[in-house]
Amino acid sequence: MTPPITGILSFLPVGVGTLLLVVVFGLYFLLFSMGVGIKQHVPEVDAARSSPKETKLIGKDVIESSDEVDMEPSVVKEKDSESNEDHSLPTFSGSPNDAAIYPEGGLRAWLVVLGSFSGMLASFGFMNTIGVFQEYISRNQLSTYSDSTIGWIFSMYIFIAFGGGLIIGPVFDAKGPRLLLLSGSICLVTAMLLIGIASTYWQFMLIIGIIAGAGSSLIFTPSVAAVGHYFHAKRGAATGIAATGGSVGGVIFPLMLQKLFPMLGFAWATRVLALIFAVLTAIAVVLVSSRLPPRPGQSIMPDLMIYRKPAFALATLGVFMHEWGLFIPITYISSFIIATGTTSASSSFPFTLIAALNAGSTFGRCLPGIMADKLGRFNSMIIMLSLCMATTLGLWLPDAILPSSSAAVKPLAVAYAALFGFASGSNISLTPVCIGQLCETEEYGRYYATCYTVVALGSLTGIPIAGALLEAAGGRYWGMALFTGLCYVVSFLAFIWARWYKAGFSSAVF
Repeated sequence: MTPPITGILSFLPVGVGTLLLVVVFGLYFLLFSMGVGIKQHVPEVDAARSSPKETKLIGKDVIESSDEVDMEPSVVKEKDSESNEDHSLPTFSGSPNDAAIYPEGGLRAWLVVLGSFSGMLASFGFMNTIGVFQEYISRNQLSTYSDSTIGWIFSMYIFIAFGGGLIIGPVFDAKGPRLLLLSGSICLVTAMLLIGIASTYWQFMLIIGIIAGAGSSLIFTPSVAAVGHYFHAKRGAATGIAATGGSVGGVIFPLMLQKLFPMLGFAWATRVLALIFAVLTAIAVVLVSSRLPPRPGQSIMPDLMIYRKPAFALATLGVFMHEWGLFIPITYISSFIIATGTTSASSSFPFTLIAALNAGSTFGRCLPGIMADKLGRFNSMIIMLSLCMATTLGLWLPDAILPSSSAAVKPLAVAYAALFGFASGSNISLTPVCIGQLCETEEYGRYYATCYTVVALGSLTGIPIAGALLEAAGGRYWGMALFTGLCYVVSFLAFIWARWYKAGFSSAVF
């Protein structure tokens, strides 16, 4: 069925607005790089080059170094991640033999951030919109299935999106990002074209759970890892800026679908989404690149022996627990507010609630990343996890217990969506830099993949467990709210333990 011309015309402002948003961010990165990052001339390094003692080849950059070189903030030398050196400044890992000097800016580096932003605007933007799809198909195509059963579709999607790093991360280390991004773009766009014609459970499982999950993983993993090749001291800020793409998508796409579902129908609305994703992922394919060469003989398989390092094992536990709880509010917040009876399924409020959560997440992905470069990556993660814990147990749990007739239900839901969105945004943006702080940059893909080998199991089971708790509580949401809060309690404690094990508490910044 061909959509009416008026429907297409009404979509154009949304699509053009999305593309203009990417252009604005691109101009910002370009101006920032011209004003801050392009200046790579460092007198101390030039002096060292006049009497070089050692020459190292890092990607396309030939670095001649001296034992006496003092680095300015624009270039940073890595230190051994396993030593207990002074952490008076936030440091990442890397062996002394690497002596890798990071650009910390420049046109190429910020274009990589722009490409990562664009890729995550598509991949994580869709991930942050799954609540809209869950609510829609549970009322329409899959109305005869339970919440727990439908939840497995989106759990499979999240499981593959994160668990795919098991293979994709090491492949990135060995081969670079371009082929991975191209494959992911094809998968994600194809899934969006097919989802509109799906009508049965197995079709949604195949299209959303497997194809879209694989596409998101193929885009997300190299997009995050590539940023780490260009930034060291500013890695938290750069990764946070790139990760805001997912939150921006989580604001735009629910509001867009709110208009397009009744106007064009489900099938054409998802085709419009496919067109937007095609443009965004094409930008990512062109701009995202790696800088550091693969190590000779680098294997493309993850290494479970890394878990013998206690700090890494504890950090993985912390990530597992917050991922276990993170996607429960994202998936069920719109269904929750409808179940209270304070709003109808056809109203705009459930879509607005998801948009509010993702709007908060936009700031929550960027600002903690900037803060992390000053206060320490683990310190910042611990602070943000405490906020996730407090908002879930202090706002959502009481809201779920209150009778639906209470006037406080809606205000509490809005407050929780915005505050939890801000607090939980860091779950995505700070996880990569925390894992990166425990390894050398060239091995980041392997460490990240090994971490998510375990973490993906939490992503797989979290939403179905929440659905089962919902059914066990007779349709009340207090059980899943309590479960989410307890997940964050354990994650909070695990990151404190990992920080203590790695740096102790005598070091203020880590």
